Amino acid sequence: MRSRLGSRHSKQHPWLKGLSLRLGIAVVVLVICVISLFYSFGFTNSSYSVENIDVDKLWRTADSGGWRSSSAPRSDWPPPPAETNGYLRVRCNGGLNQQRSAICNAVVAARIMNATLVLPELDTNSFWRDESGFPGIYDVEHFIKTLRYDIHIVKSIPEVSSKGKTKKLKAHQIRPPRDAPLSWYTTFALEKMKQHGAIYLTPFSHRLAEEIDEPELQRLRCRVNYHALRFKPYIMEISREIVNRLRSQGHFMSIHLRFEMDMLAFAGCIDIFTPAEQKILIKYRKENFADKKLVYRERRLIGKCPLTPEEVGLILRSMGFDNSTRIYLASGELFGGDRFMKPFRALFPHLENHSTVGPEKLEENARGLAGSAVDYMVCLLSDIFIPTYDGPSNFANNLMGHRLYYGFRTTITPDRKALAPIFMDREEGKGDRFEERVRKVMFSSGKFGGPHKRVRPESVYTNSWPECFCQVNAKNKKDKCPPNNVVELLESRLHSEDLDESDENRTANNSSAGLAEDSLI
Repeated sequence: MRSRLGSRHSKQHPWLKGLSLRLGIAVVVLVICVISLFYSFGFTNSSYSVENIDVDKLWRTADSGGWRSSSAPRSDWPPPPAETNGYLRVRCNGGLNQQRSAICNAVVAARIMNATLVLPELDTNSFWRDESGFPGIYDVEHFIKTLRYDIHIVKSIPEVSSKGKTKKLKAHQIRPPRDAPLSWYTTFALEKMKQHGAIYLTPFSHRLAEEIDEPELQRLRCRVNYHALRFKPYIMEISREIVNRLRSQGHFMSIHLRFEMDMLAFAGCIDIFTPAEQKILIKYRKENFADKKLVYRERRLIGKCPLTPEEVGLILRSMGFDNSTRIYLASGELFGGDRFMKPFRALFPHLENHSTVGPEKLEENARGLAGSAVDYMVCLLSDIFIPTYDGPSNFANNLMGHRLYYGFRTTITPDRKALAPIFMDREEGKGDRFEERVRKVMFSSGKFGGPHKRVRPESVYTNSWPECFCQVNAKNKKDKCPPNNVVELLESRLHSEDLDESDENRTANNSSAGLAEDSLI
C-alpha cells in the first residue's frame, strides 16, 4: 500500500510542480501590481494635493498657531537712570533697511552702556544722494517718545563750557568690529565713553551680534523696529493712497524684484546678458566686490542667481495665480531693459509700481530714501509679499520679519536652489511636467508667513519668533503674554506724564493681536 501511494504521488509530481510554478508567478505579479498601485496611489494623492491647493487661501494671513506679537518686557525692566555714562553717536551706512537694523542696534548698545543716544545719522549721500537724513524720513518725536522707557535720546550732541568758551562736545571716533558681542560695548566702548564723554561709532552697519542670549534685548530691537521707527506723515499718506488705489479692485500682491545691476554683479550671474551688458556687470563687480571666479551654471544650481522677471511670472502661473492678479513691483532700475519685463507683463498685465499708481508728489524724491520707504510700506501692507532674492537683501529680509510681526501676513519665498534645475531643464527643451514640478517646490513648506523657529542664516530681523511673540493660553510660562497694563506699569516707574489711549496702542507694548493698519498708516 505504501509503495503504491508513493508511486501515485511520484507520477503526479510534474503536474503539481507546474501548478506551483504558475501560482508562484501569479503571486509575484500580484505583489508587483499591489506595490505599483500603492506608489501610483501615493503619487496621485501627492499630485492631487498640489493640484488642488486653493490659492485663494494665500490671500489671507497665515495660521498663527495661537501666537501674537508682543515686544513688551516680561521681566524687571527699570527705566533709564537720570544720569548716563555719556553720549553715543552712530553713522548708519547702507540702504534704508540696513540703516534701520543699525538704528535698532544703536538703541540696544545705548541701553547696555547706559548711554544717551544722539539721533542716529543716516549715510544718505554715498548711494541715495539724499540729504534728508533721519528727520527727513522718520517721525523724530514719535521715536523719542516711544523709547523713553528704554533710553535717553537727544537730537544733537550738547555744547560744553571750557575756559569760558562754549563748544560742542567732541566725540571720540571708533570703528566697531563687525558683529561685536555685547561685551565689547560694555568694556572697550564704555571705557572710551567715560574717558571722552562721547564716542562716535562709524561705520555702524552689522556692528552688533544678532544672536544674543538676552530675550529682553531682542524685544527691545522689536520695539525699535516695529513701533518706534515710524515714517514721516507725508510718507505714510502717500503709502496709504497707493494701498487704497490697489485695494479698490480687490487683493494685491507685492513683489521685490532684485534683478538689478548691483545684485547681478554681486551674484556673478551674467551669461544671460548681451556682451555689452556683461562688460558693464564685470566692470561694476571689479569696482565694488572682491575678485573671485564665478561660474554661472554653478552659481545658478546653488540658488545664487536672482530670478528673472519671466521666471517669477512662471512660478506664479504654476501656483495657480491668473492674469487678473494685481501686482505691485518694488525694485530699483531693472537691468537689461524692457526685454526682461515683456514676458512677465504678458503673463501678468496688471503690474504697478510707485511711479504708475503713486501720486505725482512722490516723483520729486522717488530715487531717494522716501521712494524706498513708500515701497516698504506698500509691501508691508500687501496681502501677499514675494521676495525674489532674500540672500543679502536687507529690504526683503526686514519685510519678512515685519510681516511676521504684523499678524503673520502671507509671504511666499521661492526656493531658488530647488527651482534652478527645473528652469534649466526648460531652457534645454526638457519642460515636461514643468508646472507640476514648480508647484511641488513652491508648496512643499506650507508655512507662507506662519510662526517658525529661527534657523541660521535667518536673521532676528527676518524672524523674531519666539522672543517678540507670546501666547494668551500658553502652556509654558516663558511664552505667556504680559499683562495688558504693562504701559501703565512702565509709566509709573518712569514717573512721567500719562499716555493718551491712542499713543498707548501705538507703543511697543501693544496688547492687541498684531497691529491695526490704522496705527501704521
